[in-house]
Amino acid sequence: MRRVFDWAGQALLYGCFAVAIGVFSRWPAYHPLPPDMAQIKVSFIHHGARLADCRPYTAEELAKLAPNMRKATKCERERSPVSIEVDLDGRTVLSHVAAPSGLSRDGASTMYRRLDVPAGQHRIAVRFKDKQSAEGYTHQREDTITLAPAQVMVIDFNADQGGIVLQ
Repeated sequence: MRRVFDWAGQALLYGCFAVAIGVFSRWPAYHPLPPDMAQIKVSFIHHGARLADCRPYTAEELAKLAPNMRKATKCERERSPVSIEVDLDGRTVLSHVAAPSGLSRDGASTMYRRLDVPAGQHRIAVRFKDKQSAEGYTHQREDTITLAPAQVMVIDFNADQGGIVLQ
């Protein structure tokens, strides 16, 4: 008889657990965006240009190096920070400078931001600078986009695809 109560108690506990999961999977309702809103995500991982150009080693510098460490040129490791600006309908909605990662500041610059915008047609301008010594921005893109309610558009940087990518 005790074994029957053990099985019944276990079934009751599993049933309560299943009901709790069912209730919390449907309630409260989650809406990631308000109605008639869309989202623009700015996301990139990019190595900025090196701050200093590579140069050949002098004879003295080569003599100080171990034979297995000798190479023709010396390249500094530090990279340029990456700057990005996003304008929407003539108004700047994002301006950010992403510093390079790493102890020697030689890693990639990363950024992730979400911008909630009204759905509809917008004029977007994206400016990107990955070389500190350059005057102005090194990459620019202007376009007219149409965003549906709850649509997510991603702004990325991919040199293989021509620079600034809107998808």
